[in-house]
Amino acid sequence: MRRPRRPAAGLRPLLLLLLPAAALLYAAALSLRYPGRPLGPTTVSVALTAAEATGSDVARPRLPTPASPRNRRRLDVSRIDVRALDAGTPLHAAAARAFRDGARLLRDALSASSSSAATPSPCPAPPRCPTSVARPADTLRAAGAPRALALQCGLALGSHVTVVARPRRVPGEGGLAQFAVELRGAGDGDAATTILHLNPRLRGDWSGRPVVELNTRFRGQWGPALRCEGWRRSDEDTVDGLVTCEQWTWNTGGTLEELKSMLLRNRVAGQSSRGLIDWPYPFVEGELFALTISSGLEGYHVQVDGRHVASFPYRVGFDLEDVATVQANGDIEVESMFAGTLPAVHPNILQRNLELLSELKAPPPEEPVELFIGILSAGSHFTERMAVRRSWMSAVRNSSSTMARFFVALNGRREVNEDLKKEADFFGDIIIVPFVDSYDLVVLKTVAICEYAARVVAARYVMKCDDDTFVRLDSVMAEIKKIPEDKSFYMGNMNYYHRPLREGKWAVSYEEWPRDTYPTYADGAGYIVSSDIAGFVASEMEKGRLNLFKMEDVSVGMWVGQLDAGGGTGGVEYVHGAGFCQAGCADDYLTAHYQSPGQMLCLWEKLRQGRPQCCNAG
Repeated sequence: MRRPRRPAAGLRPLLLLLLPAAALLYAAALSLRYPGRPLGPTTVSVALTAAEATGSDVARPRLPTPASPRNRRRLDVSRIDVRALDAGTPLHAAAARAFRDGARLLRDALSASSSSAATPSPCPAPPRCPTSVARPADTLRAAGAPRALALQCGLALGSHVTVVARPRRVPGEGGLAQFAVELRGAGDGDAATTILHLNPRLRGDWSGRPVVELNTRFRGQWGPALRCEGWRRSDEDTVDGLVTCEQWTWNTGGTLEELKSMLLRNRVAGQSSRGLIDWPYPFVEGELFALTISSGLEGYHVQVDGRHVASFPYRVGFDLEDVATVQANGDIEVESMFAGTLPAVHPNILQRNLELLSELKAPPPEEPVELFIGILSAGSHFTERMAVRRSWMSAVRNSSSTMARFFVALNGRREVNEDLKKEADFFGDIIIVPFVDSYDLVVLKTVAICEYAARVVAARYVMKCDDDTFVRLDSVMAEIKKIPEDKSFYMGNMNYYHRPLREGKWAVSYEEWPRDTYPTYADGAGYIVSSDIAGFVASEMEKGRLNLFKMEDVSVGMWVGQLDAGGGTGGVEYVHGAGFCQAGCADDYLTAHYQSPGQMLCLWEKLRQGRPQCCNAG
């Protein structure tokens, strides 16, 4: 955000610097002098379990229980049956086990919902949260203890988080000596949104100088990084009147005494050498520091030992109230963690209740359905589904010829399934696929989409997308209309002659895929097939002849290739569309992928104004 720098005498920057100072010094001093003692009568000392540290329970929705069976919608459960598949294939055997376990989980969720409906209770008041929380050293140093602090109600304007720690000494010259302090949303691993990523690299990186990098991440996709490398700061780039990056010099060797000597020389040298001697890089291996992140009007402000280091503007879709945990990882020894001026109730609690409105419920299906959209989602993705309902699914509800449903498998946790059941009852737009969800079995949801579209609604065209995909419905329909009505087609962002990765996180073994290349397939973020293709998939599944592969988009390409090779349809037309964006968004898109809930709403507002433009972070 480019703003003219405010005068140095202004009170706002001074207050932003001074407000967290008392908390910083107080937290740092007490956590070092009394490492096992809470920080005051209003502070809650928290000893976290692994589940609490990841904030997995923070964002669970409080949905109303249907008042009576007469007003309750019929729960839609997918009818796909994996029992006819060849159980000798490992993936098919895994699918059979997942469906057996899923049947038990579904029975548990239904029985819990029935008992709660029989004895209705008044809506509970929103839970209150402590306005400050802390974790002293003894809870952080325990074996296996997560270096994390749970924030039950997120952050609000004026909240601040302090981490007292020291960077580890990394032996040898080739070590990176880096760590990260992150504000993260609810979820595990890459599923958790990184709302703020602060990454000091003490020995530098490709730049050859110590650096502090700040960024955001949604579902594994990083935004553009803000890199503070100690060069002369830009007075034009400000956040709440503070520069984005302060200036510093190289460290002088790594000991506190040397840093004190350099500061003394700076003071003695006076004004004449200010351009040569300045504040040092704020982190030193083995030396204690107190880092505070505070939330201002325009962004986050980072201070180390009471001195401003960097400011990071807020990004669309990465909201204060969504922060579930503060986490530290890497080459760092954490002494204590403290957060203060926290909201007593979740800032979104009123919005969450107001969103449960009749206008967001799925209307009764109408015939004929021209375009059916199946949206892949997970049980815990309530926030993502609400963003879809409030954004592009509004266009679906207002159309008499289109229909959209979420396809969600069951979670291993009973309470997640119970909430999903209530959500499905209320909105009427969820199809439960009764197996235990896992990455390798996502393809079963795609089969369920084809079965539902072909056997239940008899749609002319079938689209598949994810719950972080924004669909520009009118433009997608315009692309479909370019294809002759009686033509079999497969439309999306096509991949030709792609090779399987044999190593790394997304590795595919030769047993799973023995061939050197994949068939032509469309990226899974968004693609469309004609009804004959959906019918073919449903029919082959019913006959037990459908071969499953763990990458659902590749599987669809394989099935379309089999149908095309059979020649029964007169040939399938492959339609490539670059507007089906796979890795983000591009202006004049057809679909945009990896969009956070906030970006979904931003895209919808722009589209309503006639501007099909992106809301990219940064």
